[in-house]
Amino acid sequence: MPQRVQLAVLPERKKDQDFLIHLISKSLNVASNKIGHIKLIRENIDARRKPIKYKLTFEVYAKSEKVAFQKAKFNFLDVHHAKPVFIIGAGPAGLFAALKALEIGLKPIVIERGKKVKDRRRDLAQLVKKHEVNPNSNYCFGEGGAGTYSDGKLYTRSKKRGNQQEILEKLVWFGASEDILVKAHPHIGTNKLPKIIEAIREKIIEKGGEIWFEHLLTDIEIEKNTVKSISVKNLQNSAVEKIATNSLMLATGHSARDIFYLLHQKKIALEQKPFALGVRVEHPQALINRIQYHCSLEQLEETMEFLPPAAYSWVEQIEGKGVYSFCMCPGGVIAPCATAQEEVVTNGWSPSKRNNPWANSGIVTEITHDHTRNYAEFEALAGLKFQEEVEHKMWVAGGKSQIAPAQRLLDFVNGKTSKDLPSCSYLAGITPAPLHELLPEFVYKRLRKAFLKVGKKMKGYLTNEAVVVATESRTSSPVRIPRDKISFEHIDIKGLFPVGEGAGYAGGIVSAAMDGSNCMEKIHLKLQSV
Repeated sequence: MPQRVQLAVLPERKKDQDFLIHLISKSLNVASNKIGHIKLIRENIDARRKPIKYKLTFEVYAKSEKVAFQKAKFNFLDVHHAKPVFIIGAGPAGLFAALKALEIGLKPIVIERGKKVKDRRRDLAQLVKKHEVNPNSNYCFGEGGAGTYSDGKLYTRSKKRGNQQEILEKLVWFGASEDILVKAHPHIGTNKLPKIIEAIREKIIEKGGEIWFEHLLTDIEIEKNTVKSISVKNLQNSAVEKIATNSLMLATGHSARDIFYLLHQKKIALEQKPFALGVRVEHPQALINRIQYHCSLEQLEETMEFLPPAAYSWVEQIEGKGVYSFCMCPGGVIAPCATAQEEVVTNGWSPSKRNNPWANSGIVTEITHDHTRNYAEFEALAGLKFQEEVEHKMWVAGGKSQIAPAQRLLDFVNGKTSKDLPSCSYLAGITPAPLHELLPEFVYKRLRKAFLKVGKKMKGYLTNEAVVVATESRTSSPVRIPRDKISFEHIDIKGLFPVGEGAGYAGGIVSAAMDGSNCMEKIHLKLQSV
């Protein structure tokens, strides 16, 4: 039986196999020549103090032992003639629900308003170069959902919600590096995700599932509190098709506002959900490396030879509410993530090597019912209306284009409009603006106080070398579609299964994928009982 050994090693010794076996043999008190194989199962960096070390966990096999691990295998069934289940949205919740359908013998029909992953690139280019927002094909909508072109971070705290390992192993099965099974904060990279998404699509279609791109859900017909049919519009020719179904999974993501409006109009129960809103902050990556790895500028080049670009994470309590870093992207890029023309929305992503010269992170604060009282007439959509108004205000401040209003970080804290701005990765462009006046007053005050506190802990963080870019507003859905905890069906409407980030039950690629997968199993149980 293999034994587990934990080691702490200097970065330059991390890949020294002979050295690692020597340490393991000492730890287990066995001769090195008795060790047959070592398997790395966990990796993390401890940069809290000098010297920086990698924390490594190994499974150690004796020479006489059979190595008991293989690449995971999945049995995807032929479902060409199986019972269909309709899934709205081809993000992680929808795609992994479709994969689970193949495993349990259901035919997934995925309806996606956006385009295939490669075709999305043209619309993203138009967004950056000409500031034209395609409302159905952008950073949020299209094959793979928001995660495809915004980083592919796989870290989740939602480990009790499902089988996280299964999701990671499926990603490896479809082409992701096996490193994601080991690293404490796994990450695929925007440059590598598209091929993985394409491989998932090809498997779904090969086995008899269907994916309808550029098709938009426009109506859900309810009869006696049960889903009866859906109406779907072909965006290429505007034809609308009515389709009978009593099993409908909504996996539409946190930015599908038209779905929230549709449900609200049909008086289907919704709930306002707390979310977070703030800004993106971008520093030179070298500065973050120096802060996090506790080294001087002279030591930086030597230090970085064996370490990845540094990340950071922080949270502060201000006036009883959290202010925290969100979706931190080492060596990354700030992207324009609007889904409508008259709004400015930002997010961040990194390539797999994280080798860009900037480090960016969302810095956001909680938005609760208390902050949206002026929007009470919109009931469950009050938070969404608040979100829309802030995004529109930033669009106006940026010159009514996708140019983002921005401010140097120290100027932001001091309430001073910047005369000029540093270089920034946001390709649509930034322009000086008084964010301290444009943001809701309570948001600005909390961010300011948090930056001052963090500046005392992370020496060098609070600098005018850093730039604040508005708006980081799509951290999660401002609306929850309530569902039964056991069946995953909507609390009032039978056959309607809300899942993932858009429904308010996930917060990232892995948690959304787990939620979609779990929900498909619930649908299967219901169909078996009918």
